[in-house]
Amino acid sequence: MNHFELRGGELHCEDVPLKALADAVGTPVYVYSSATLERHYLVLRDALTGAGLRDPLIAFAVKANSNVAVLATLARLGCGADVVSEGEIRRALAAGVPPERIVFSGVGKTAREIAFALDAGIAEINVESEPELRLVDAIARDKGRRAAIAIRVNPDVEAGGHAKISTGKADNKFGVSFAEAERLYANASNMAGLKPLGVACHIGSQITDLAPMAAAFAKMRGLVERLRAEGLSVERLDLGGGLGVPYFNQPEPPSPADYAAMIAGVTQGLDVQFAFEPGRMIAANAGVLLARVLHVNERPEGRRFLVLDAAMNDLLRPAMYDAYHDIRPVAPRPGAPLAYDVVGPVCETGDTFTRDRLLPPLEAGDLVAFMSAGAYGAAMSSEYNSRPLAPEVLVKGADYAVVRPRPTYDEMLAREQPAPWLEPA
Repeated sequence: MNHFELRGGELHCEDVPLKALADAVGTPVYVYSSATLERHYLVLRDALTGAGLRDPLIAFAVKANSNVAVLATLARLGCGADVVSEGEIRRALAAGVPPERIVFSGVGKTAREIAFALDAGIAEINVESEPELRLVDAIARDKGRRAAIAIRVNPDVEAGGHAKISTGKADNKFGVSFAEAERLYANASNMAGLKPLGVACHIGSQITDLAPMAAAFAKMRGLVERLRAEGLSVERLDLGGGLGVPYFNQPEPPSPADYAAMIAGVTQGLDVQFAFEPGRMIAANAGVLLARVLHVNERPEGRRFLVLDAAMNDLLRPAMYDAYHDIRPVAPRPGAPLAYDVVGPVCETGDTFTRDRLLPPLEAGDLVAFMSAGAYGAAMSSEYNSRPLAPEVLVKGADYAVVRPRPTYDEMLAREQPAPWLEPA
């Protein structure tokens, strides 16, 4: 469910007409619904606790949507943060996420980032290799501390979906094998700078079948039991994220309740604290990218290009993943649908959102909304072709706020400095 709907023939976000936002802020612009963010988090939380999973740590994957206002909306409900860089740690802290609800993942953490995480007092560092284990231990010992860690395991499970967002196969870069995990966990228990709390896994994103998750989680249960049989303490089981969302042209994914029931069944009697790292399932359908039609270019050979002021630098997913986004006119015109190739102004053939998409008739000046754009939209955007980043707007009821303004060209240029030998004489 989301809070974008037609009212009086015009698309709204909660109680705010999208046309009013476009007129006030300009396009392209990202628009987020507070009500949808809140609902998606609460539905997941209630499903997990209702299934008997005690005190779950739900750490929103900041990489999905790193806007501080979005993070603050979730933090006020008790949501934590899953981060993969010092910058994301700083964003989470700035949004009011308590450090004890922050989990630090990623395969390439630098010494500086690890030190910052330890100083901040975050809940857990997910260690993904033996060299990283030694690095965390050394930094923690230098600080006279014991770093709370989990060992991230690669369960070698094929999750389906696009290859670029699959993370749980043996040939992916993430995590360690089960054999390594047992050895590294035992070693960590004897390192002065480490306090191993548990084990973690994450097998991919946009997963629409519970079977691969169940297979991976069963393997993780077995690992916990083997570690405990060796006399090692395992307090936490981090099962990552990855549950898919409905992208309009895809099969309906499992519900949070079904997901939670599966986990409860697989882990029954295990007695651990669970951690989860959802991103897309909370944020995707809570946001849209609003764009304006620049013109319609009809070719003699029959192709009809709908040229928008939004481009691949604003929403990269279609170009990078062949991702599908529903496209809705903000004020639909009557008439039979027409087939459009929907494109942006960037100087790349890859700047194509979709081909032969049937849409209501559209004309220059009309507004369209890319649905399900609240995750991996603004967070992956760039200033390619020296195009300013699209602003971000957060809506709550009848109110809205620009939570990231569009930079001016002067501001963009001011970030760069000429080399001394290029200064005017």
